[in-house]
Order: sequence, then C-alpha cells, then structure tokens
Amino acid sequence: MKNSYTSMLKYKRKQGTDSQKDFCIKFLHPVFGKPDRDGNYIKVIGNKPNVCFTAHHDTVHSNDGMQKIQIINDVVSLDPASNSSCLGADCTTGIWLILEMIDAKVPGVYVIHSGEEIGCVGSKALVKRSPRWLGHIDAVISFDRKGDSEIITHQMGYRTASDEFADSLANVLQLPLEPSDGGSYTDSNEYASIISECTNLAVGYRNQHTKNETQDLHFMYTLRDALITADWSRLVFSRDPSQVEYAYDNSWRYPLSSGLYSPFTSTEEEMVGEDIGLNILGIVEENPVAVANLLIELYGNQYDLIDDLYDHGLDDLSPSLYYN
Repeated sequence: MKNSYTSMLKYKRKQGTDSQKDFCIKFLHPVFGKPDRDGNYIKVIGNKPNVCFTAHHDTVHSNDGMQKIQIINDVVSLDPASNSSCLGADCTTGIWLILEMIDAKVPGVYVIHSGEEIGCVGSKALVKRSPRWLGHIDAVISFDRKGDSEIITHQMGYRTASDEFADSLANVLQLPLEPSDGGSYTDSNEYASIISECTNLAVGYRNQHTKNETQDLHFMYTLRDALITADWSRLVFSRDPSQVEYAYDNSWRYPLSSGLYSPFTSTEEEMVGEDIGLNILGIVEENPVAVANLLIELYGNQYDLIDDLYDHGLDDLSPSLYYN
C-alpha cells in the first residue's frame, strides 16, 4: 500500500524533534509540499470545497527516535521490547486517512496541523491568519477521536457541531456512529467560532497517550473506505457559530460575552472577586475526594482530564503524568 501505516507508526514525533521532522519530510512533503510558517500542511482538492479534514503530525512521545510495533489479530500496539511512551496512533491514524483520501482525490481542504498536543498551536495560528479558503468552509472534521462509535458535537463542554450534522455524517458514512457531547479538545475546536460544524470523528484507537495504546486496523480500513465513497453533498449544516450552547446545565457559568468566565478561563486569578467561582473553588478544597470521584465518573481515566488541564493553560503539570 502506498501510504504504509505501520511505517508511519515507527516514528516518535514529539513536537520539534528530529524524528518528527524526518516523518514530515518522508510522508507529508511529497503530498503537501512545504508547510506554512506555523508548521501546518495544507492541500486543497476541488473547486472551493466546503469541508475541511484535519489531523496533526505531532504526538505525545516523551522523546524522539524510532520505535517497534506489533500486530496481533488486526490490532496494532507497541512491541513490548520497544522503549516508548505511546504508540502514536493519535494522530497517525488521522494522517493516514487523509493521505488515503487525497490519493483517491476526494474533494476537500486537508490540513495536518502542528503542535496539537501542546495546545493546538498550529490550528490557532492558522485560524488567526484566516486564509482565503476558510471563507467557503462549512465543516471541519478532525480524525482524532478515540474508540469507534462517536461523532463529537461538544468540546470542552460547549457545542461545536449540531446533532443534525452528526446524524447526517453518520448517514453519509453509513457507519454505526452516534453524536456524543463528551469531546475534550482538538484542532477542530479552534475553528468553532467561525465555522458552522466542527467535529472530531472516532478513528479506532484506544488508551491514547499511554504505553497501552492500540489501533483497530479493521475499523480503520472500514472508515477509510467509507470516507472515500461518501457523498459529501448530503451533509447538513445547521449550527450558528456565533451562538454559544453548553452541553450541560452550566447556569453557574457567566456567558462568554461577559468576559468574566468561560470554558477558556479557569485560573484562580480569573475567578477572584466572583462569588460563584470562589464557591466552586471552596467546594474543591473542602471535598477533594468527592470531586475526584466525580471526575473519574466524567472522564473515565486521567489522560483526558490531563489533556483538558493542559488545554486550559496549566503548563506546570508534570508531563510524567502521561506516562505512568
């Protein structure tokens, strides 16, 4: 196969490392050419396509270099002898899917972002720069979600894609996928204030950011075939990106327009002087075990929680938490 998935997985791609650069030169340069000034690779196929497909070329590996992998019963994992912190299916799978779609000449804007794992650096810069092609985009679909069942409608607790869009995407792909409001944060979120439908699609990896990360190859190939044969003209776009809608009853939060508190502000300094914020801080301080149990219930594992904390700008968290 032209785009060898297993060969791609052998590269550890911590942002800024030599092995990440080698990966990009080998797999991305021949298809996309050189990246933009922020490290994003962009390719447009078709006449003003209205769907943008995204992935990212960095991983959460703790160092650079190469690693060994194994395949057992159509499931890829790290070779036990490999000294590595994760498999890197997040987001190698997304890159592979995009390369396959480009090879099949599926119309779309294809973007492989830089620095997603360190705060969506590339996508933030790209959206701020506002390239011309953004003017004709109705949906941004990231290939960066764990599992094999979700089409994400909410990220960081607020809506980024409509249920109508998610249902239409499942119908277009003809796969048993369901809308989910449990998304955390990936590159498509950066487009949500200007693009109608911004989602993250399950691509079949599990236990991301850990040594136990795996990729279901059967699901990956099935999804690839569905993406290539889909009738993208049947997508439904209904979300108004100027309207903020929360996933849950967040009446204790201030609206985004107030500038007092939002999904993007979570530091103690930003809550000082606001009774509601301080009351919640007090609850956390006085009931740490109860709050921890609630977080376990909401997240299921520490890795998604750590992702969200990093995404909120808490950079002093120890990276070693990822690799325990």
